[in-house]
Amino acid sequence: MIETLHVALGARGYDIRIGPGLLARAGAEIAPVMRGRKAAIVTEERVAALHLPALREGLAAGGISAEAVILPPGEGSKSFAVFERLLSALLDLRIGRDDLVIAFGGGVIGDLAGFAAATLRRGVDFVQIPTTLLAQVDSSVGGKTGINAPQGKNLIGAFHQPRLVLADTGLLDTLTERDFLSGYAETVKYGLLGDAAFFERLERVGPALKAGDEAARIAAIRRACEMKAGIVARDETETGERALLNLGHTFGHALEAATGYSDRLLHGEAVSIGCALAFEFSMRLGLCAQEAPSRVRAHFREMGMRTTLADIEGELPGAETLVSLMGQDKKVKDGRLVFILARGIGEAFIAADAPAEAARALLEDALAERRG
Repeated sequence: MIETLHVALGARGYDIRIGPGLLARAGAEIAPVMRGRKAAIVTEERVAALHLPALREGLAAGGISAEAVILPPGEGSKSFAVFERLLSALLDLRIGRDDLVIAFGGGVIGDLAGFAAATLRRGVDFVQIPTTLLAQVDSSVGGKTGINAPQGKNLIGAFHQPRLVLADTGLLDTLTERDFLSGYAETVKYGLLGDAAFFERLERVGPALKAGDEAARIAAIRRACEMKAGIVARDETETGERALLNLGHTFGHALEAATGYSDRLLHGEAVSIGCALAFEFSMRLGLCAQEAPSRVRAHFREMGMRTTLADIEGELPGAETLVSLMGQDKKVKDGRLVFILARGIGEAFIAADAPAEAARALLEDALAERRG
């Protein structure tokens, strides 16, 4: 059962294909969107060990041969050094303007390979084959590409839409529980920001989805992609509504920077903690009832996810430093922090005037609770 969604961006529109078995038919899926004769697969060591032979076989069945560039895993690869290494490898492979880059991995590989495709020869086509739940529901869709800087996450990048997204749900079976739940945080985010019924459904089916229920997984991925595709079609370059997709990310990106973009805190873990903090912040500002942050935390805890600063191992800086790290975020406008806050489950909005002092007080309380 393969589901198809279309991202409506006119001549740059593309399909998202969701379901099991897509890797085996990758060549047949990709061939119609290829302009040239060559493709380069950009992947990372763990994904290559698990799935690269199957992708090569699937591409070959459709008449496509491709060389692979295999990079180190982890958020640390979204760096200038690895970006330069990737561009050099693609140039060595003589990937031209009419050729194709295939991003084969999680969010890190998708962002990195997409940015390389955006800049190589001033732009070459690329296809996303996301291998994690996080990438399938979020980062592979919408054309945001980029790398991190020492000053903050995703501060260097470009909008570059893929030609196609192949979300093979069978690949999710090889994820660790931690990686799966990291992606689940981004899935829940869509319900929290704009679809209360979707959040309620996830409250019911979340455990089955985690346990491997394929129908539940496909339905959840489709709804998340459907929501993102609609928002991207209306606001491709984040001049307005698209900023809602950053729910939980202002807090989350600061926590990722504070932990050195390391395995101490995966991106989705930062998002789950960030969503809990955003709803707590909204409640403190009198925007939503106390029930809302309580429901968010309760569902995350039921699923075995991180919800507080106490769930982060090792040292964390003080509240002042965390607020300063938020100040490097892309969502700063006119020197003011922009938060995504909520009037309730499914009722997020963009707040350009949320008081930084109140955010600092929230973080001080969270750090005090962490110290016990």
